[in-house]
Formats: sequence, structure tokens, C-alpha cells
Amino acid sequence: MMKRTANRPVASGRMSVGEGWAFAVISGVAGILILSHFNFLTAVLAAFSLFVYAFIYTPLKKVSSISVLVGAIPGSLPCLIGWAAGNDDLSAGGWILFALQFFWQFPHFWAIAWIAHKDYSKAGFKLLPSDEGQTKYSAIQAIIYSLLLIPVGVLPYFFNMSGIISLFIVLIANLLMVLQCVRLYREMTVQAARRVMFSSYIYLPVVLLALLMSKV
Repeated sequence: MMKRTANRPVASGRMSVGEGWAFAVISGVAGILILSHFNFLTAVLAAFSLFVYAFIYTPLKKVSSISVLVGAIPGSLPCLIGWAAGNDDLSAGGWILFALQFFWQFPHFWAIAWIAHKDYSKAGFKLLPSDEGQTKYSAIQAIIYSLLLIPVGVLPYFFNMSGIISLFIVLIANLLMVLQCVRLYREMTVQAARRVMFSSYIYLPVVLLALLMSKV
């Protein structure tokens, strides 16, 4: 039904539904077993992430925009999984990285949903915060979650995870994200949503690399 996914293997008929299930199950189990090499906690988090994404988030997309909130959990768990693999615990540092990626996902994904709103609607997906779709309310929600990134972004410094340089880099990146979301609210155009989307693509690697390079 959707132009952006019509050429994918199952949708285009190059792969049967049964083959798709087989590939998903085999690769999912293999991935969890590989992660179990680090520790049991890492494998459990990976299995939980896979379950939430496939069996809760995906069906919810046709029910309510609350699916974006649910989907942000498995979307953020890779950070926590990586932390658990390296530290064998779920201490504050892992949760801070989880929170950074969690709040980042809302302006990121809503920008994509704004751009592809008509395409998503063909499949009955309800992904923007407003039932009416591309509205001021949806843009305000993007602003709110981008603002929440600011206090989360200072936590690595105050928890002695990274130094002062990364603090300033993260703060600047957060303010730029807020600015793009405000522009979306003011302009209400696909072009403005695209700026938010590309800003989010740049934001995440810049912030994570800054935290890594300034690691204490």
C-alpha cells in the first residue's frame, strides 16, 4: 500500500510471508545467542527489545500514535544493550544513553511521519500526535521532546561520564534541534519537517561521538 515500502521483499512478492517469518526467527534467535556471549543480561535486553518492537509496537501503529512512545523503547535499548555488554550492569550511565536516544526519537520520527503522512495513511498508520496529522499540535509535541533533550544532555557531564567539551557540544546540538522544531511549528511545511529529519540524522552521531571522545 505504501510507496516507500512497496519494493521490499515481502511486499513486492519476492519473498513469501513464510520465508519472511523464517528469516526473522532465525536471525532473531541467532542475534540473541551472539549477544549472550557477552552476558545473560545483554541477551535478555535484546530479546525484550525484539519482542516489544515486533509484537507490541508494530501492531499498535494502526491503533494509536501511542505506538511511537512504545516504539521508542526498543529504539533506545541498543544503547542500554551496549552498556550492559561492556559493564555487566544497568547503572546510571546506560540509562542516560537510553534517555538521550529515547527523547531524540520523537522529533526524529515525527519529522519522518510528517513527510510521509499521506503514504502512512494509506496503510492506516496513525503516527503523528494529532489525529488530524500535520497540525500545530504535532509540531508543538516535537518542540517539547526536543526541549527534554537539553536536561538529559547535561547528565553525562554531571555523572562524570564525559568532560566539559562534550557538554558544550551536546548543548549546542540540542539547541539546534529545538530551533529546527520551532521552525517546523512556524512554517508548517514538509520542507521544515525535512530539516528536522536531517538535523536529527546529524545530531545523534555528533552527540555520541562527542561523549565518546570526551569520555572520562
